[in-house]
Amino acid sequence: MSEVESNNITTQPTDQVFEQVLPQQPEFKVLKKKLTQGYVGFANLPKQYHRKSIRQGFEFNLMLVGKDGLGKKTLINTLFNRDLAHKENELDSTSDEQISRNLSEKLRRLQLQETATEGSAQDSPNSDDNSINLKSINTVIEENGVNLRLNVVHTEGFGGYIDNSDAYVPIMKEIHRRYDYYLEQENLISRKLNEFNDPRIHCVLYLIEPNGHGLTDFDLEFCSKISPIANLIPIIAKSDTLKTNDEIEGFKKRILKQLADYNVNYFTPAVYHDDDKESSAYIDDLLNKFPLAVMAGTDLDTTGKRARIYPWGILNVDNPQHSDFTYLKDLLIKQFMEELKEKTSKVLYEEYRSQKLVSLGIKQDNSIFKEFDPSEKLKEEKSLHEAKLSKLESEMKQIFLEKVLEKEKKLQKSENELFLKHKEMKDKLMKQLKALEEKKYQLEMHLQSNNGTSAKDDNTKPSQASITTSKEKKKGFLR
Repeated sequence: MSEVESNNITTQPTDQVFEQVLPQQPEFKVLKKKLTQGYVGFANLPKQYHRKSIRQGFEFNLMLVGKDGLGKKTLINTLFNRDLAHKENELDSTSDEQISRNLSEKLRRLQLQETATEGSAQDSPNSDDNSINLKSINTVIEENGVNLRLNVVHTEGFGGYIDNSDAYVPIMKEIHRRYDYYLEQENLISRKLNEFNDPRIHCVLYLIEPNGHGLTDFDLEFCSKISPIANLIPIIAKSDTLKTNDEIEGFKKRILKQLADYNVNYFTPAVYHDDDKESSAYIDDLLNKFPLAVMAGTDLDTTGKRARIYPWGILNVDNPQHSDFTYLKDLLIKQFMEELKEKTSKVLYEEYRSQKLVSLGIKQDNSIFKEFDPSEKLKEEKSLHEAKLSKLESEMKQIFLEKVLEKEKKLQKSENELFLKHKEMKDKLMKQLKALEEKKYQLEMHLQSNNGTSAKDDNTKPSQASITTSKEKKKGFLR
């Protein structure tokens, strides 16, 4: 619109209404350009972890607990498919195995120090007879380029005595000793992480005797004591001695009921939301098999499979229809080994660590590594010191007053005792004085009576003499 037209419009009367029609505007479209999600590279992190794991290897600490004769060594050899029993006293030249052996020696020295510090008075007279030996197997096994530093601890003499009330104590001490060693190495100022191995027990396999009746009080006591400090997995040993599958299932149900009644928490693998259906179904199938009924054996049948050979037939160790051994191998090694180690490190050890530090008097201080003003710090320390001195002064005054009162009580007591003694002696002397006065009076009276009688005797003596002479005379007259 031109300047003249605008002037004409402004000069028009105000009572007329003008409608301004805007021309049709073109439609504007906002274009949103999407950023293409390119390849960043963190998807290769599992590959990096795989390379590091291959380079460093893995480690696993297993403890087998059970009565003698339940096949602990056979189960170890069957689990890892090699003869590990001879590794108890054998020293290999492998560097990793040498490190594991040194670790076991350090733990053994700690055990000897503990037993030396314990008083001999605390030991029962039958302690030598009821000793439980812990044997350690240290080795490094390799499979398809993957190295596993394996430490297996098994018991000898467990539950084989008349009094088995404290049979769990050596096992509990061994688990605590390994926790203490790890805590000590963790808190060192100068640490050699390359040479440091994890000594903590990652799993405790408890072998249940296949009696077909259920757990004994001895079994329940052990499980209730060990389950809070370690990953406990109870298994039925030598399941081939049980006759039928129905007997095994009934035995399992009784064991589960007893464990639930005693609130025993054994290890069970967890199901996560991102697990696929196959993994979730397998875990459910595995949980339905608990407690696992296992048989072990290293003999081979005619087909080359591990089996237990009997006159009436053959039982394959790796056949799920004959035994739960494959489930046990998956639980310990193939599927859930890292989960066992993670729970040991993040749950069980952390709980033990916090309790241990609190028992040592160590408190949480969140201001250690924070920035602070030196003058404010000095004022705070001064106020704390003054408060401490005033507290000590009040305590000393209180102690002084208590001692003064105690001394006054003692003096008052001694004064009362002296007064009583003085009164008693005075009464005794007064009695003696009265007795002496009475004796004196009696003596005086006796003397007076004696003087009177002596005078009378003097007067009567002449008459008596004359009488005697007259008598003599009369006697002479009669003669």
